Amino acid sequence: MLNKKVKSIVLAAGKGTRMKSNLPKVLHTIFNKPLLGYVLDAVNGIGNIDDNYVIVGHEAELVEKYVTSNYDNAKCILQAPQLGTGDAVNKAAPYISGFDGYVIVVCGDTPLITSETLKNFIEFHDNNSADLTVMSAIFENPKNYGRIIRDRNKKFVAIVEEKDATPEQKAVKEINAGIYCITWNKISEALKNLKNNNAQGEYYLTDIVKWAVAQNLNVQSYILDNNEEIFGINSKVQLAEATKILNKKSVVRLMENGVQIVDPDSTYISPETTIGADTLILPNVYITGKNQIGLNCKIGPFAHIRDGATIGNNVRIGNFVEVKKSVIKDNTNVSHLSYIGDSELGSHVNIGAGTITANYNPITKVKSKTIIKDGANTGSNSVLVAPVTVNEMASVGAGSVITKNVEAYSLVVTRAPLKQITNWVKNKIEQLSGGNK
Repeated sequence: MLNKKVKSIVLAAGKGTRMKSNLPKVLHTIFNKPLLGYVLDAVNGIGNIDDNYVIVGHEAELVEKYVTSNYDNAKCILQAPQLGTGDAVNKAAPYISGFDGYVIVVCGDTPLITSETLKNFIEFHDNNSADLTVMSAIFENPKNYGRIIRDRNKKFVAIVEEKDATPEQKAVKEINAGIYCITWNKISEALKNLKNNNAQGEYYLTDIVKWAVAQNLNVQSYILDNNEEIFGINSKVQLAEATKILNKKSVVRLMENGVQIVDPDSTYISPETTIGADTLILPNVYITGKNQIGLNCKIGPFAHIRDGATIGNNVRIGNFVEVKKSVIKDNTNVSHLSYIGDSELGSHVNIGAGTITANYNPITKVKSKTIIKDGANTGSNSVLVAPVTVNEMASVGAGSVITKNVEAYSLVVTRAPLKQITNWVKNKIEQLSGGNK
């Protein structure tokens, strides 16, 4: 059991020029969740994290807004100008002065890193009484990575960036994964001694290894089991690759727990979504955010479930249905071509094709709630203008626009009465033809 407290420094200041975007790299999303969010969640999942310090730079206000809106234990620290990873970590140093614990340094663009790996990493550091531990990995093609350099006795002595490496050093396959565990009261002094005499003119965090070795401190490397976890996002191509990797993990986990996914290659399900056994997911279903789906449901094909959906047991979400921030209770059907947003549907409700819950007022910018109680149903092509309640066992006639609450057990119809004009088409044809048949 780890007794030491842990703080984190998350490097999130870079622009990410290869993303070809005005949006900061760390705010690009997978399943509508920013890359930075995945990293912070993984860090917080360690369990004994005191504080997270997020180093921001490019579009700092946007990144800080996301962080402060979603994480109570995170503080943003500005790095301007960006003078390298060593300089970035040094920006956090005044906030950690006197800390008697471990500080982990992670990159904000590595969304596949897991809490389990970070826990194992810190425990390795602790068990080896290390002063500094660097996470490493073995790559057959280590191009563009810093190399882990060892002496003749296989002792870890330095990290050399590729741009500064000799041909012999470039042949090394063990690379720096960019994640560090630091015994802060032993290593923090190294940050004051960093130099920028390198090809980039930057202060490299990697140089703390040489400093620690020179001080006869205990420096270790922790070789990662799964190299995918340190996959960094530097382009839209890599963003798509990471999405597929994360999705594959998600759908495999669900199938191993009893969910039937007909076509995993066309199905995208966020890692935060839980789904009960014997639920059937048909092709081209897209589920983002944090959702809960019950047992023995049928979802899709071509359904879209967004963040904040709680779906009960034996529920049918049909083709071309979108659900967002809604509760749908047991044995309810939302069969096809409908939108259910900011709503609460009871049990044994039937939603007719093309039903829309109109939840958003574009003038006030307010989203309101639709409530459809147990046993009620809507006819095809109905629009429910929120805030509105359809009470128990009520029935909404097809083509109706509902703007007031509907009483229990009642039928409500708002469409105009049917009017039939006999021979209207025949007469029009005759007029156009000048009376000639």
